[in-house]
Amino acid sequence: MNIGQAAKFSGVSAKMIRYYEQIGLIPKAIRSDAGYRNYSSQDAHSLRFIRRARDLGFSVEQISELLVLWRDRDRASADVKAMALAHAAGLKAKIAELQAIAQTLEHLAAHCHGNDRPDCPIIADLAEPTAAAEQRTQAPHRTPRFGVDTVASSRRRTRTVTRS
Repeated sequence: MNIGQAAKFSGVSAKMIRYYEQIGLIPKAIRSDAGYRNYSSQDAHSLRFIRRARDLGFSVEQISELLVLWRDRDRASADVKAMALAHAAGLKAKIAELQAIAQTLEHLAAHCHGNDRPDCPIIADLAEPTAAAEQRTQAPHRTPRFGVDTVASSRRRTRTVTRS
């Protein structure tokens, strides 16, 4: 089957099929005399496998390992189960992290008046260094150079000019 047919069968775009071929996730397709890619039934099933694994959030590296396990009929299912459980744990950790971020943003938004005054707890929180950020950078705080025009300074200047 050609690349379009393989894409339709697997649900993977032709562009991604070429990418997976380039990085070695699937073998290079056999070329016709005219230079067109020809994919076997096994290639198409591998692409379908890849698509399902991507839908479940596995990385390309993990998919490569899963493909090896899938093709190995002597594999231990415990290996596959361990990968799946580790991936699920990683997803749960990411979900918890995103939920904490959403709660922080909702908390900040709830305390913001949302009016035309410049006082804003969201901006104040973003400007305040956190312990985690300080540990990551350990770099001294740089004061902005004079003359740097920001959106906020531009607004202040506009308000001052219009009030005069």
